[in-house]
Amino acid sequence: MLDATDAALVAALQRDGRASFQELAAEVGVSREAARARVQRLLDRREVRIVGIVAPDVLGLGALAHVSVEVVGDSTAAARALAGRDAVMFLSRTAGRRQLVADVRARDAVALDDELTAIRGVPAVRGIEVFRCVELVKDAYSSARPELPPRPHSAPDPDERDRALLALLQRDGRTSYTELAERVGLSQAATRARVLRLIETGAVHVTGLVASAAVGVREAAGIGLGVDGSAAPVARAAAAIDGVNFVMTGHGRFDVVCGVDAPDRSRLLAILDRLRATSGVVRSESWVHLEIAKEDYAHISPV
Repeated sequence: MLDATDAALVAALQRDGRASFQELAAEVGVSREAARARVQRLLDRREVRIVGIVAPDVLGLGALAHVSVEVVGDSTAAARALAGRDAVMFLSRTAGRRQLVADVRARDAVALDDELTAIRGVPAVRGIEVFRCVELVKDAYSSARPELPPRPHSAPDPDERDRALLALLQRDGRTSYTELAERVGLSQAATRARVLRLIETGAVHVTGLVASAAVGVREAAGIGLGVDGSAAPVARAAAAIDGVNFVMTGHGRFDVVCGVDAPDRSRLLAILDRLRATSGVVRSESWVHLEIAKEDYAHISPV
């Protein structure tokens, strides 16, 4: 469990994974040397990883679905098969109506349909229910957060060197400008300008991915909400609730799907109850994550 200073450093790194040690030190009230030592300890213990999360549109992945999977018998083999598919970013073995839930990304609707067909064909899979995402309102592991501006439509498409930088940042979001420059064959100044442009235009969000146990997260769940009007205000209200790390609107059995983290079952229940009580919500269904089988947000191969 992190102490207060480490927790503050992690929060700062989640906002800006490339913040300098001087900036981190000033924010949490310690010396630059202490900030450096604490961050290095967090990295060495694998309590936090600093990675670049690339925007889906930059990757050419325009279709996202939340998939509930019904499995006959033991779900171990089916989970292993789904986890082996590149399009499956997140996979969990759950307690609820369905035995597995997965978040699946694909290039477009046709490619997504191919992925869903493949999932249906996995041995022991009896059937699936699909929630097709219309808007990703909040994602703790991307730039989809209410407090951040959306990626501008006018942002230029990344060129070959930009994509090389994105791949390197996915592996280690704090890679120095000197090393990045050496790897892509540019000057340090040109490399820095490119990285800042990629960050400022929302092509990549460099953030800290935190081990759940390190921040006291012991319980995780998902909840699907049905609404009696527009899903947008319900989604915005859900995204503002502390402990809600993922919100998307879409079409399917639900109108809004949320992910929740909590330090204990009591807090988890309180968050779920608050979501159920949100104005506009008329029905809900929740599931508890028993085992995270896959969590992989890297889509550009390292160079």
